[in-house]
Amino acid sequence: MSTLRDLAEEHTGLGPADIDHLHRLAGDWQLLSDLSFADLLMWVPVKAEPGRPREFLCVAQVRPTTAPTAYQDDQVGKISGGPEVAHLDIAFTQERIWREGDPVWYGDTPARHEAVPVRLRGQNDREEGWSEVIAVIGRDTNLSTARTPSQLELNYLTTADDLAQMVADGTFPPTRHPGETTSAPRVGDGLIRLDASGKVTYASPNAQSAYRRLGFNAHLVGEELSMLTSRLAADPLEGTDTAEKILAALRGEFPPRQEVEARGATVLTRALPLLPAGVPIGALVLVRDVTEVRRRDRALMTKDATIREIHHRVKNNLQTVAALLRLQARRVDAPEARMALQESVRRVASIALVHETLSMSSDEAVEFDGIVDRVASAATEVAATSIAVKMRREGTFGVLPAEIATSLVMVLNELLINAVEHGFPEPEEDAEPLPAETSAPSGGPGVGDGIEPPAEAGEVVVSAHRFRKQLHVTVADNGQGLPPQFVADSSGRLGLQIVRALATGELRGSIELRNRAGGGTEAVLVVPLAKR
Repeated sequence: MSTLRDLAEEHTGLGPADIDHLHRLAGDWQLLSDLSFADLLMWVPVKAEPGRPREFLCVAQVRPTTAPTAYQDDQVGKISGGPEVAHLDIAFTQERIWREGDPVWYGDTPARHEAVPVRLRGQNDREEGWSEVIAVIGRDTNLSTARTPSQLELNYLTTADDLAQMVADGTFPPTRHPGETTSAPRVGDGLIRLDASGKVTYASPNAQSAYRRLGFNAHLVGEELSMLTSRLAADPLEGTDTAEKILAALRGEFPPRQEVEARGATVLTRALPLLPAGVPIGALVLVRDVTEVRRRDRALMTKDATIREIHHRVKNNLQTVAALLRLQARRVDAPEARMALQESVRRVASIALVHETLSMSSDEAVEFDGIVDRVASAATEVAATSIAVKMRREGTFGVLPAEIATSLVMVLNELLINAVEHGFPEPEEDAEPLPAETSAPSGGPGVGDGIEPPAEAGEVVVSAHRFRKQLHVTVADNGQGLPPQFVADSSGRLGLQIVRALATGELRGSIELRNRAGGGTEAVLVVPLAKR
């Protein structure tokens, strides 16, 4: 299904500012739909040749959560013309709300049509304070369950009419505040209507319950809501801030949302001015009890902080272990024992890298590219060879969960060390020197002068890509290749044993070592990324 922007750009002549206004309206019109007990359909005029009757395209639709829908099928993408959209054409051309006409039938469902023009106000190069109708909202009510309206329904419908007039005037929807979402509070969470003086004229049962949680047990009707909220708030500054936002709505402004805490409860408030025909007649305050939501948020934040602290301490402990092994290696005389301790230092340090990254992450996942780059750089520095080897990474690992990252960094550390040490061994001491004519003359061009290094230069490439919920990793070098009769499964090297054990065990994947077609060796690792 195409989006609102796609449909509008393809079928209409609306500009970016017009489409942005329609997007803001679609982000806030669930409020109007619930108050109206009606489906809302956003219709825009379709580009047509001169002389042809106007047609309208439905680019968005919302169903009420407070009443049955009038449409079982989605109407988005439908183009209509002729008598079927006569009410839309009247609202568009005459720039007024259309409420005349008899009920219509959609199959077995009777519905009442209304049409609300959508006006955009602003400034352009032609004139200041210009306004134009850019779309029409079809407000269609299912009449199959019509009954005598209650006080709640009457207040909902009255407020809906005021907001519909604001849409026609171009004063609704408001500009969205930075960082705000289009979610709660909603109509069903709690609604309070204020008159022009700021006193409550109606409060829904859920709104009354929310204020009881804050400590107010009397009825809200007749209370001055800004003063009451300020008095109830546990934090005087928070109460004053919330009261000021309610007063700002009474002045015709659209303040951001605000939370109020009192007696262990938290209530989210949103104040909207009521300005039909540009006349301030009061305000609409939506409230929602978010006590349990905030309690869970705080619990999650505490848990995340604890997990990060654990990773930080694990990293510190691993670094301490690595330092102790390094000190022990310096005191050992046997070369084989010293090398074994130094390899253990590298392995512990690579695991510490993952925990260091996790200690700075907000969840149990890490950006793995940075870890690979650091491990590759360390491998070239500590490898037991004096040959200069260049490390390079192709592709991206992306974000990996901690359970994969810890084992994968160990595997890559071993593969990179093996590629450097065994792919590019030390030259024999009795090897003949290069002929004099093959060396670069003194003062001649070199690598620093922009000349590419020779093809025989040592290079290890780490490649990564994702395919069908699998991570494919290749560590390839252009070294001397695998020795004759080499069998990876029967190799007695500790590093390869670690690689096989982690790749097939912890990572539940596969590992293959083979000679490259162009010379050198490559290790191919496949790791499944499905949820474990």
